[in-house]
Amino acid sequence: MPKLKTHKGAKRRFRITGTGKLVRMKGHRSHLRRKKSNKAKRLFAKKLEVSPSDVKMLKRALPYGLD
Repeated sequence: MPKLKTHKGAKRRFRITGTGKLVRMKGHRSHLRRKKSNKAKRLFAKKLEVSPSDVKMLKRALPYGLD
């Protein structure tokens, strides 16, 4: 069976934790930050777990996990 290709965009945007969960960062973090509240800017630093409906697609995009 041939090797599977990792989707490079997904590799840069998602991480797999030690327990196998997929986590992501929030979007809109860097653009127009001056007008965002301090609370909003703080919340951008947190990682979020990926929605369960997207996990199947991401497991296919990242067949070997992340190196």
